[in-house]
Amino acid sequence: MTELKIGYARVSTHGQDLTAQRNALTTLGVAHERIYVDHGLTGTNRARPGLREALAACRSGDTLVVTKLDRLARSLPDARDIVQELTTREVKLSLGGSIHDPNDPVGRLLFNVLAMVAEFESDLIKMRTREGLAVARAAGKLRGRKQPKLTPGKRSTSCSSIAPAKRTPRNRQSSSALAARRSPRDRTRRTARRTRAGVVCPW
Repeated sequence: MTELKIGYARVSTHGQDLTAQRNALTTLGVAHERIYVDHGLTGTNRARPGLREALAACRSGDTLVVTKLDRLARSLPDARDIVQELTTREVKLSLGGSIHDPNDPVGRLLFNVLAMVAEFESDLIKMRTREGLAVARAAGKLRGRKQPKLTPGKRSTSCSSIAPAKRTPRNRQSSSALAARRSPRDRTRRTARRTRAGVVCPW
């Protein structure tokens, strides 16, 4: 059976481009139709459709090719698990053109160091993001989502959507009795609540 090279590429955000990784994988001998990708998924998430398809496409004797280890995983446990799975299935792993040898002590050491660096970079990005959000909140630049303001047209629609039902003589009598029991203070509070909500209806 012919041994195949299966490529895998990943970017963390939808704004990033996969062209550079695709070109590098092609240069490393991976056919275009055998490149599997994940767009907008972080390496700390093991549940990636493209990664699952790439691993499923590998057969005994094949080689899984990635440009860098952090494209495959940004977690040391995940990186180890993937390599263990590939080794059990007799699939080789190529990191930028260098074949990883899981039986070589030096190779295992370098692999673990690279995986730890990838995980450290991910943790650093998360920490900087949290710090940036904290600074923005302290400066009053991050206050959550603002409630949309109602335009005159929308106010009219809101009023019509909650318009009271047509009053029957019995309803008029009940409403009149209820209104008589209400104090001027209650009516003032109801008007204030409607005003704060941005909807002032004619009743």
